[in-house]
Amino acid sequence: MKGCFVLQRRFAYIAHDIIVHLKKKYGLTQFCGYVFLRSTYDFLRTQKEVNYTSLILDEDIHNRYKNEILDLDFLTRLEKDYGIPNFWPYLAVDRIIMSDQIVREYPHNTSRYSHEDMLKILQVNAKAIIEFLDKEKPDYLFTTQPGGVGSYLLYHIAKKRGIKTLVMILPSIENKITVSEDYDFITGVDEIYKKNLEQGVTKNKYYSVAKKYVGSFRNKPRTYSQMHTGIEKKLSLGHQFKFLMPWNYFNSLSWLFKLFMRHWFSNDRNDYTSINPWNYIKDHIKRKMRNLFNARGIYDYPIVNEPYAFFGLHLEPEVSLLLLAPFVADQVWLIKQIARSLPVGYKLYVKDHPHMAIYRPSSYYKDIKKIPNVRLINPSVTGFELIKNAKLVTSITGSIGFEGVLLNKPVITFGHAFYNRMSLITHCKTIEELPHIIKSKLAKFKPDDNELLAYVSAIFEDSADVDILYVWENERDEVKKRLALVEFADLLAKKIGVVV
Repeated sequence: MKGCFVLQRRFAYIAHDIIVHLKKKYGLTQFCGYVFLRSTYDFLRTQKEVNYTSLILDEDIHNRYKNEILDLDFLTRLEKDYGIPNFWPYLAVDRIIMSDQIVREYPHNTSRYSHEDMLKILQVNAKAIIEFLDKEKPDYLFTTQPGGVGSYLLYHIAKKRGIKTLVMILPSIENKITVSEDYDFITGVDEIYKKNLEQGVTKNKYYSVAKKYVGSFRNKPRTYSQMHTGIEKKLSLGHQFKFLMPWNYFNSLSWLFKLFMRHWFSNDRNDYTSINPWNYIKDHIKRKMRNLFNARGIYDYPIVNEPYAFFGLHLEPEVSLLLLAPFVADQVWLIKQIARSLPVGYKLYVKDHPHMAIYRPSSYYKDIKKIPNVRLINPSVTGFELIKNAKLVTSITGSIGFEGVLLNKPVITFGHAFYNRMSLITHCKTIEELPHIIKSKLAKFKPDDNELLAYVSAIFEDSADVDILYVWENERDEVKKRLALVEFADLLAKKIGVVV
């Protein structure tokens, strides 16, 4: 069997380690890859552990648009075959193409490309991916949730051709990771969940484990990855400006020098994904100035016994919005709709994601503060505190929705959250229905631990035990990193079909 892997940025090194496990333990030898970042591409071409049959580089494909002649007839024919239902979503999901973010810091939101340029980018990517799949003919595709033109095209073209698609998904349970054939639901979990409901959840071998987890979570809520632990403590001015301390100042200067040297002497400085050091410094200074003067006196704190609904702002731009909820990605607009849909006497508590609070401009918060029945809660207050005392939890696709149902709260979502499969969750698809949905949830919601445990036990049965975010971002010991991925490689082998 041949596998095609989307080898995206730093995750590429994780994916490569997984491939090594698949080769050594299960005898799989045929792999090809769609690669992001030239440095990653160079690593994969020179390493000796896996002989990839073909590697194509996203940045090289992208550069072809400059000499491409736009062919609208070709794009129209292609749209008929691979549109969802049109081609615009492939562009809209790409934050670099649409807003120049990643290479520039949020809240920068200006594209480098004209509409015609974007269509050319779409055209060259589609041609390259079709040619790649025609040549390699993979049996399966493994990817993270697609967040770029190339990866999204590859996912849908592969799916249309009958190639098995396998997507890594984090199911918001501590140290768990799973694989789905779709990016917006967890297909294996859904099948087990349905069987649990039909046959009785107590028959599931993970029932007692799930029950113990839910009980311990209610007693002491915790994040699903240690990468999210203690973020609130890093929001103080002291933490944000500690780089100015004498013992850190020279380290910062040294790092900046290395950044410039790497940029000017590397072979990727002209790639569209390359971060220009001057832009980095400019954005960094702007951010520090915002942190110095931002949000002084703008935040509120919860009021004891005040009835409220809770909405947690998402990180942006991220696939949780661009991919899973593209039509409600304007979070300020959505907050206004939720606020105007609440019963009289209710407040809407809004809290920013701690990772995001240092990036937002004050104008963003001031727009939220203009809404009369909204309290903008200080991001140092944990989401768990707010969920526990809320009468209602609302989320687009975030983990707080799943955490809300774990804590027996009525939950409304606005995007394609994986946990929407539970009848305990109400997915609001049409905003005009929201006042009626809220009224119904507040009046009629009844917790159902049987259904909840049917879903949680399904996650335990269909997942591997690894804190993938920590391994991805923080683990520096290569031996520990590779060992941590063994269980996930076993799960992937099962999904591929090489083991039962």
